[in-house]
Amino acid sequence: MKDFIIVYCTVPSREVALQIAEVLVGGRHAACVNIISDITSVYRWKGALHHEDELLLIIKTRKALYSTIRERILALHPYEVPEIVSVGIAGGSDSYLQWIVESTNPE
Repeated sequence: MKDFIIVYCTVPSREVALQIAEVLVGGRHAACVNIISDITSVYRWKGALHHEDELLLIIKTRKALYSTIRERILALHPYEVPEIVSVGIAGGSDSYLQWIVESTNPE
């Protein structure tokens, strides 16, 4: 299980979400990207408290591809400091994890 991760990334718009998702899945760096809309993020930035409507990307991939995914997100993301957080997958069905492997073979 240590080979599989989920990467979380918040984005400001559906357009940015789809662009990142299509680049990652199209390039076979991610097996799937879920786009969750209608979230509100509350955070401190440059000394001020902010409330922003955002979307959340849930990116399923392999740990070996994290660096490339991070680079792709940084190249496409409009934020100065985008959220890019990876979490290990502790368990999953064998068939689903095998599908991740088969779907994430960048050329």
